[in-house]
Amino acid sequence: MSGLELLIRELPWFWRGTLVTVEVLGGVIGLGLLLGLAAAVLQVYGPPPVPALVTGLERLLRGIPPIVLLLLVFYLPWDLPPLGVAIVALGLCSAAYQSQIFRAAIQSIDRRQSEAARALGMSALQAILHVILPQALRRAIGPWSNEFSSQIKDTSLAYIVGVVEILRQARYVISYTYGNSLLVYGFCALIYFVLTRAGNAVLYRLEARLWVPGCERRPLGRRV
Repeated sequence: MSGLELLIRELPWFWRGTLVTVEVLGGVIGLGLLLGLAAAVLQVYGPPPVPALVTGLERLLRGIPPIVLLLLVFYLPWDLPPLGVAIVALGLCSAAYQSQIFRAAIQSIDRRQSEAARALGMSALQAILHVILPQALRRAIGPWSNEFSSQIKDTSLAYIVGVVEILRQARYVISYTYGNSLLVYGFCALIYFVLTRAGNAVLYRLEARLWVPGCERRPLGRRV
């Protein structure tokens, strides 16, 4: 059987693995977005000692390799399924990095806009929700696309806690076809590449659609 015939025959299994990878990615990005945005707001606007505590936790999570964090969450005394372990562990790691993306975006907004909102009668929370965050989220899309790309590739680490994603499906295919390692892993690399480029293409379109005239815009030739 030729390599092409093998890949065509095993496509349903690779497709299942891809769907699981997308499921893990959605959970990780969603959890990281919620926690990262909350952490960024607390770092910038939280009362003492909240910013220091959040910063310490963020640095701790960024200092632990994702694979070690996966194993720590996996061996905690609770009954989480492998998919839940992967989402929690990788989501916490992503939240630490996303918090810095959002923090920088929030701090890039001119303070006078917040002061103007307060002068119009808004509370501090209203100013953050209705004036600062809408602008900051637009500015964060470009840097956030890099985190999105990283998380697509980090989903492959879920393999070690038993999640049947692309990489584990590849191992199954290799085991019962007695080899073809280079071909199968090469096909996996192609799947990850396609997912990354497709996701970034959507984010580039979103960034262009939400661009506000007069604000700095990323040149098209500098996409990553």
